[in-house]
Amino acid sequence: MSRLFPPAVFAIGRNYADHAREMKGDLPERPMVFMKNPASVIGTEQPIILPPICDEPEEQVDYEGELAVVIGRAAKDVAVEDALDFIRGYAVANDVSARWWQKQGSGGQFCRGKSFDTFCPMSDPVSASTVPDPQALRLTTRLNDEVMQDATTAEMIFPIATLVAELSRGTTLLPGTVILTGTPSGVGMARTPPRYLREGDVIEITIEGVGSLRNPVTRSQYW
Repeated sequence: MSRLFPPAVFAIGRNYADHAREMKGDLPERPMVFMKNPASVIGTEQPIILPPICDEPEEQVDYEGELAVVIGRAAKDVAVEDALDFIRGYAVANDVSARWWQKQGSGGQFCRGKSFDTFCPMSDPVSASTVPDPQALRLTTRLNDEVMQDATTAEMIFPIATLVAELSRGTTLLPGTVILTGTPSGVGMARTPPRYLREGDVIEITIEGVGSLRNPVTRSQYW
């Protein structure tokens, strides 16, 4: 993934029913939208860096394997039936999340807990023309070679065409805009006990037909 940051990174919460349930949330009636800082984007094999702020008040940094959409041309008020024509490519992404900052530390807003540096790993996109059906892709997340998430994009509550159309209503999506389409069940926070990312871990996400994303985990070297 190039270090030319995207103009915007939109993300969708609770877009898989099993994930909504494991997080003890209601199924959304409309897409749950938040944004990540574009400067949080890194590429495959680059380290996810745990900053000291994410030790407050305790261990909390989680993984979320996701299919990412890259917009190819300016999109505004796009019809659902035309939405896929505005997609340039697809990528594998990890919506890395500091859970306390996501849920308690920022007044109920997700942005800060999702936006620390290195918290948006992405693979290089593949052309949309090589993905015949983005709603029929298997997604697998492995932490230190252990399978943590295993699902298909067919399980999305709001399919990709709906997300592009909805986000474009009254809003111009610039070329290069990234949309993270949600994560399936199996995240670390929902496990008993929780399993958060730690220094020395390696997280690898694979989406069939799109590629793989692999990132080691380290700690910040400054205090």
